Amino acid sequence: MPGTNLTREEAQQRAKLLTVDSYEIDLDLSGAQEGGTYRSVTTVRFDVAETGGESFIDLVAPTVHEVTLNGDSLDPDEVFADSRIALSGLLEGRNVLRVVADCAYTNTGEGLHRFVDPVDEQAYLYTQFEVPDARRVFASFEQPDLKATFQFTVKAPSGWTVVSNSPTPEPKDSLPDVWQFEPTPRISTYITALIVGPYTSVHSVYERDGQSVPLGIYCRPSLAEFLDSDAIFEVTRQGFDWFQEKFDYAYPFKKYDQLFVPEFNAGAMENAGAVTIRDQYVFRSKVTDAAYETRAETILHELAHMWFGDLVTMEWWNDLWLNESFATYTSIACQADAPDSRWPQSWTTFANSMKTWAYRQDQLPSTHPIMAEIRDLDDVLVNFDGITYAKGASVLKQLVAYVGMDAFFAGVQAYFKRHAFGNTRLSDLLGALEETSGRDLGVWSQKWLQTAGINILRPEIETGADGVVTSFAIRQEAPALPAGAKGEPTLRPHRIAVGLYDLDEASGKLVRGERVELDVDGELTAVPQLVGKRRPDVVLLNDDDLSYAKVRLDEQSLAFVTGHLGDFEASLPRALCWASAWDMTRDAELSTRDYLSLVLSGIGKESDIGVVQSLHRQVKLAIDLYADPAAREALLTRWTDATLAHLRTAEAGSDHQLAWARAFAATARTPEQLDLLEALLEGTQTIEGLAVDTELRWAFVQRLAAVGRFDEAEIGGEYQRDRTAAGERHAATARAARPTAEAKAEAWAAVVESDKLPNAVQEAVIGGFVQTDQRDLLAPYTDRYFDVVKDVWDSRSHEIAQQIAIGLYPAVQVSEETLRKTDAWLTSAEPNAALRRLVSEARSGVERALKAQAADAR
Repeated sequence: MPGTNLTREEAQQRAKLLTVDSYEIDLDLSGAQEGGTYRSVTTVRFDVAETGGESFIDLVAPTVHEVTLNGDSLDPDEVFADSRIALSGLLEGRNVLRVVADCAYTNTGEGLHRFVDPVDEQAYLYTQFEVPDARRVFASFEQPDLKATFQFTVKAPSGWTVVSNSPTPEPKDSLPDVWQFEPTPRISTYITALIVGPYTSVHSVYERDGQSVPLGIYCRPSLAEFLDSDAIFEVTRQGFDWFQEKFDYAYPFKKYDQLFVPEFNAGAMENAGAVTIRDQYVFRSKVTDAAYETRAETILHELAHMWFGDLVTMEWWNDLWLNESFATYTSIACQADAPDSRWPQSWTTFANSMKTWAYRQDQLPSTHPIMAEIRDLDDVLVNFDGITYAKGASVLKQLVAYVGMDAFFAGVQAYFKRHAFGNTRLSDLLGALEETSGRDLGVWSQKWLQTAGINILRPEIETGADGVVTSFAIRQEAPALPAGAKGEPTLRPHRIAVGLYDLDEASGKLVRGERVELDVDGELTAVPQLVGKRRPDVVLLNDDDLSYAKVRLDEQSLAFVTGHLGDFEASLPRALCWASAWDMTRDAELSTRDYLSLVLSGIGKESDIGVVQSLHRQVKLAIDLYADPAAREALLTRWTDATLAHLRTAEAGSDHQLAWARAFAATARTPEQLDLLEALLEGTQTIEGLAVDTELRWAFVQRLAAVGRFDEAEIGGEYQRDRTAAGERHAATARAARPTAEAKAEAWAAVVESDKLPNAVQEAVIGGFVQTDQRDLLAPYTDRYFDVVKDVWDSRSHEIAQQIAIGLYPAVQVSEETLRKTDAWLTSAEPNAALRRLVSEARSGVERALKAQAADAR
């Protein structure tokens, strides 16, 4: 019974038999305001390699009314089962299939999502098809290598906006509620799209050297006052300029729309010419520059996909990593290198956030090669992870350093020209890069892309009595893979830089005096270039963050950095040292109390707001999970006191002030601190420059609810001030955060015992339910989790089930008992591979926390 799964072998067999020409899709969405189901009529024209062949087309629908194959009517009851319509007796050459079905609107962010805005009570629709959900809207051959043209005809309420991959047509006078789009170029099913509803929009044009591309930005009217379209257009144009120059291939679609949509599960989706983006990126309140930088990276990431992913598409999902890694690498590179970029320090952000995600993912029992084995759709659905995105992008950055940037982009240009509107494998890109660089990438590919795990690089330095270096080498280690992981430890070739830093007495800054770039290979690599030089204050391996490896400082450098981490003149070496310290804390090499001391000694000098906010999150996580439980309250008090002190001394109105306000709100605990939060809410106290606006108010309300100061009256009162979709989510979080058995039972029932919550509200409830300072209150839910999680996984959609499986795992119950209960469940429940992976990853977090707590107690 395939259910909704599809194996790689099935996809290969179908691609060998079929060549798909075109889809005509007719959708009646005129009843969208009421919801329920809608009529979907699909006509597919496809060629078959041999007479008498058998295949199937995919469809997830409550009802199938008609199936007609080559003029013959088939009985839906006989041919439709398990999300498939069986197709037998196919003719060699052209075949025509027509399917009439009732498909369902969803509230899970999969298929055709329907949302009603509480502000105007209007329905807003959008599609999300990656990985296998076009089949929830129309009958489709749901695999990336069966490309076709798509022509949508949509019936919707008159006056609504209807957007798809092709430019939006004007409805005819005789049919004012029908939009008939032109066919798309040949694209994959998962990047087709429809966005329908009374959206509002702003329009512009990208023009350069005779090229003219219409640009559109869309959102709900209730967000229009906050839509900073000029800034979004500016980043978009910057991306068009940079990508078209680097790729030497004109933007391949007729227009480029960016649609900010509600209740979106991911950051954004690269639908061809119609990118959907989570509408939390329309900022209702003040945010730090780090949020604008993240939004810009998301915009550029999706734009890069128009070439890498949409124009040229992977043959199967095992090359998903290349799709996402390429878009991530080029978006960061664009921010770093494009003329007049607002974020030239983007590689600092990458080192500080994306790579820490990759390092964490690569140390889980589910770690896998970048080029993962994707046997079926279940595999790929849990593979949108830190290896697919962040490690892959890190390794592409290493590849650029290895072959040279000019050769890299020359290879990419050849690749696009050779495979436009087609499908490829990794070997196609590597072959193009070998041609342009002259390097044999076989060994590099095998060691970097086909093995799992992470290397550690350590300097080995000897000096004479005069402080001159007499020997310098770099030792590479390949630690054992986590228990349960497949593969063997691997030493890899690394192209790295070594930075030598000294404290400049005049400025008080740590300044790089020399940089050596070299290839590291094998267990020990000598660096003769540094012999005979005076030993500097700090030796930093992997300076400029060219490679992907855990870096350790030598004892002398570590001692100096501990007192001067905030003194690095440049942001990237600071970020690398911060990341190394955090990694040591996670690995139980640095105690939580020492990590806290290090952060408190250097964070006041940290100018990069993204790094500051990461440190805030990491300190809280370390204290909550990695600290000796007996010392936890004292550490929390020390940290919270520091957050308040920084809040009071930060520059008025600055990003740092806002970040410290949020950090303070996250752990405020004493009566005096909680009184301050209430006073700031009420306006009876103020802090100069701090705007207690809508989003900051909710941060304060949620903390006050979590400690029992606020209950339904105060939460409901705050919602009356903010009767929006965001307000609904914030209120749901606050209610679930209350420290009472009744509040927890109510939240649990809403998420686990009912399936009515929309995806975004469910996420909000889970976020409130789990409070790290409510361990005793949450303890009974450990057993309840293991009682229900398999049934939840089997009965809910993937996105909804994954939220529950990850979010409600008892991660805050750091104990051997939690490990034992997890192991017993893994043995007895026999979960499928995807659920087993998620629970095993969560278990690994508890195991790591236990080791860190033991180290902190020593």
